[in-house]
Amino acid sequence: MTSLYDAAIPPVRRALVNLGHILDKAAAHFAGAAIAEADWMSASLAPDMLPFPRQIQMASDAARGLAARLSGVPIPPMPDEENSVAELRDRIAKTIAYLDSVPASAIDGREAEAVLVKIPKGEIRFTAAGYVRDFGLPNFFFHIVTAYGILRHRGAPIGKLDYLGALDLTRSE
Repeated sequence: MTSLYDAAIPPVRRALVNLGHILDKAAAHFAGAAIAEADWMSASLAPDMLPFPRQIQMASDAARGLAARLSGVPIPPMPDEENSVAELRDRIAKTIAYLDSVPASAIDGREAEAVLVKIPKGEIRFTAAGYVRDFGLPNFFFHIVTAYGILRHRGAPIGKLDYLGALDLTRSE
């Protein structure tokens, strides 16, 4: 049986690493095509959707919120001020560093603990296991795939294997 930590933190960390690679590949493509960073950074998939930098900020927020809520500590704040590729890469790196700082022992065994998520329309209460399954991971991956979709829609030469990242085919769990 997979532990709560293993179900939540490694897949989020992996997706953030892959997002960093996707960001680098897209930035190199756009630079080579002489497309100004501000032009593609302001892109969104629809007029009522958040732009690219905000998708990365929201993925970072979701990742930090997941680890903090599962371990029962306050979510470490991170201001949403990134406006460049370099700043977004730094945010991704800081988020990964935070995830790396949370030990499995702070999360495992807390499956039945209460988790409260505040949203603009109120609050949602979960068990920790239910939060991972029904909100934490789906919310995180929504923002990751939306960031990917924006870059792909703008013409970045990225594909499914970039999204998935390197596969470890030697593991047999």
